[in-house]
Amino acid sequence: MEISQNSNTDYRKFVLPVDSEHKATEFRLFSIATPHMRAFHLSWISFFSCFVSTFAAPPLLPIIRDNLDLTATDIGNAGIAAVSGAVFARVAMGTACDLFGPRLASSSLILLTAPAVYLSAIANSPSAFLMVRFFTGFSLATFVSTQFWMSSMFSPNVVGTANGLSGGWGNLGGGATQLIMPLVYSLIHDNIGSTKFTAWRIAFFIPAFFQTLSAYAIFFLGQDMPDGNYVRLEKSGEKHKDSFSQVFYHAITNYRGWILALTYGYCFGVELTIDNIIAQYFYDRFNVNLHTAGIIAASFGLANLFSRPGGGILSDLVAKRFGMRGRLWTLWVVQMIGGLLCLLLGKIGSLSGSVAVMLVFSVFVQAACGLTFGVVPFVSRRYVVYDFVFYFTHFYF
Repeated sequence: MEISQNSNTDYRKFVLPVDSEHKATEFRLFSIATPHMRAFHLSWISFFSCFVSTFAAPPLLPIIRDNLDLTATDIGNAGIAAVSGAVFARVAMGTACDLFGPRLASSSLILLTAPAVYLSAIANSPSAFLMVRFFTGFSLATFVSTQFWMSSMFSPNVVGTANGLSGGWGNLGGGATQLIMPLVYSLIHDNIGSTKFTAWRIAFFIPAFFQTLSAYAIFFLGQDMPDGNYVRLEKSGEKHKDSFSQVFYHAITNYRGWILALTYGYCFGVELTIDNIIAQYFYDRFNVNLHTAGIIAASFGLANLFSRPGGGILSDLVAKRFGMRGRLWTLWVVQMIGGLLCLLLGKIGSLSGSVAVMLVFSVFVQAACGLTFGVVPFVSRRYVVYDFVFYFTHFYF
């Protein structure tokens, strides 16, 4: 992706200070300034909605499995399907962002996957349940466009922070849905008087509607790059028009992308696995009720409020003193600690001990995700490299 340096854009039109490519050199969290901070807030909110939709089923599985007669194998396959669905979409998403821009690529995918969330309400068999989870999982590819968008809007000195916060707050949806869905279910079941097998179906309309709204918000309020949308920039000659073959070749021949794919697979891939099983794990192993299991499971995902952004911020901080070497060593140390805590979690036999280890583990595994994307923007200016990072993340898990 190349931008002409002969742009006539006036630097003074931006609220935030910018560099020579008009990328923001400051990150102001509580600003909604166009286009930089508006893109940030649109990206994390839309990604949050997709996470809520994709993981809306796990906290209600004790009810859904009784209604649909799901076996343990059916539940496991549905969880794999939800993550696998993102594989196919993420393979294409980075390329779509390069060719059409993050605004159009992201809004289109979110809108196209929303019907699968609505259709979850009428699933009547294990195979139907698996299929709706599979197609809903496609929406997780918006993470590619989220990180792409941030790297297009923010300069290297703050891009780790922007990537960490947008990705972390988006992933927060995986924890929030553990609270939202049981709450919505309880309101429908207890206050409206629906049967439990009807209440869980109605509950799915909430994440579906939220996801639909976020798609329209990106399309109508977003902007691809600081200087405008791809279509206008390509017509004016300010942006070089990429070809698919060049973009794809550049990605698959970049060995650094393959290395980061492996690294990211063992932090974000593990996080997705935990999101899929944690509520059911505590419900079955420690005999807690559905609401309690949801609260415990939510605490894992809600750590994204600060842990993943903290990883991105930490990456930027160590880079100021130690450069890229500092980013890489910090990622290695944090990921190693996360791996050891993951092993420990499986050895704990008490409820309180399991919860405590899970909370510490969540901080490290999510911080490793943020640290990874403090490195990715420096791998290549052709962001189809993101495809391979995400593809193999999901392939492993």
